[in-house]
Amino acid sequence: MEITLDKHSANQASIKITLNEADYQPKVDAKLKDYAKKAAIKGFRPGKAPISMVKSMYGISILVDEINAILGESLNNYLKEQTFRILGEPLPVEKEDNSIDWKTQKQFDFEYKIGFVDGVAVALDSTVKGTKYSIKVDDKLVNETIDNLKSQYGNSTNPEVSEAGDNIYGDLKATEGEFSKTLSLPTANLSKKLAAKFVGVSKDSVVEFNAKEVKKDEWSEAFSLTDEEAAEATGAFTFEVKNINRTENAELNQEFFDKIFGPDTVKSEEEFIAKVKETLQESYNRESKVFTEEELKKVLVDKANLDLPDSFLKEWLLRANEGKVSETDVENEYPIYAKQLTWSLISNEIAKANGIQAEHADVVEKTKEMIREQFASSGLGSQLEASMDMFVDNYLKGNEGQNYMNMMTSVQNEKVLAFVQEKIDLNEKAISIDEFKELLEK
Repeated sequence: MEITLDKHSANQASIKITLNEADYQPKVDAKLKDYAKKAAIKGFRPGKAPISMVKSMYGISILVDEINAILGESLNNYLKEQTFRILGEPLPVEKEDNSIDWKTQKQFDFEYKIGFVDGVAVALDSTVKGTKYSIKVDDKLVNETIDNLKSQYGNSTNPEVSEAGDNIYGDLKATEGEFSKTLSLPTANLSKKLAAKFVGVSKDSVVEFNAKEVKKDEWSEAFSLTDEEAAEATGAFTFEVKNINRTENAELNQEFFDKIFGPDTVKSEEEFIAKVKETLQESYNRESKVFTEEELKKVLVDKANLDLPDSFLKEWLLRANEGKVSETDVENEYPIYAKQLTWSLISNEIAKANGIQAEHADVVEKTKEMIREQFASSGLGSQLEASMDMFVDNYLKGNEGQNYMNMMTSVQNEKVLAFVQEKIDLNEKAISIDEFKELLEK
């Protein structure tokens, strides 16, 4: 057997494997003898058919199987010996005539394309600059949240005459044409000028307005029109009122506190406000942690500046997902895939170089945290904790074990990023909610 490597560039190469008769024939002969002992062929007792007949019937399929097995093992062993990191899977190079004479040919030549990176190195020192964000929950956000909760848990009424902020149920119709739609109109989502037309109206009233008075976003956010419907909305409209819905804000009392946080968790307005602020802060702490980590990933990916075998990876993705994706799909999604792959290479290298690994106990604990977050508003509390081990076990065994591997990768990434923050020049920056939203929009 002969294996040769031909590098075409800094990250792509071809591997050629030549198999001679001595490489495969002993295994083929042994497999034929084994078949002959077990074969049930008409006219012969089991195991008594001539070896020549067995070879005639099964020889080629056995030859193909054995050569494929030798190729797979030899290629894998060869790649393990190399210093570079293989990306994707080796791709067989099909011959132009795609012909192999399995009956007479003694020597077989095969070729594979590979993509790789020759090394992953990121210096974790003061030359790497990062930012650790912390979001400060202010009184404005706390008050807005409480107002939303009071509205959400308030009592609904159906007054005879509308006021600002009411939801008005009725029929929207175009004066010209056949367009008609029954909907609930949240007047709070309208501009002040247009909303004023819906104040002081009663059941069976008809409100008239022109499409020019409706802002673009209001067609979807207030009138619930599709993009297609909004595009065709022109001219005069009428809205016939069928019902008026108003939500009266809930009072800050014990019944309200219990609905939000559970029985007797808070017992006064001061405790309620403090609990709301604490809950918001915990939520934004998680968000700022995720945002900080994502920004650090970008910094490290840029710093590593890995030269990926793009053309090879695109071909591999297309062939590995044959029939499921098109060339256009691969081309459009590749930039995201390339960044994820680069980060994975960096994370694995940092973990390997610094003895960082995800332990089973870490995976279990992170899964528990995920489940608690998912059921946070369910009110299950102690019932959830009593069945937690079952929930964790079922989740980690799900998706044929892939959930466990995904969670392990997530744990390793968190440990790697925590380690990175200890080694680089990390600037801590406190930001407001509005500043955080602006960063997310960039």
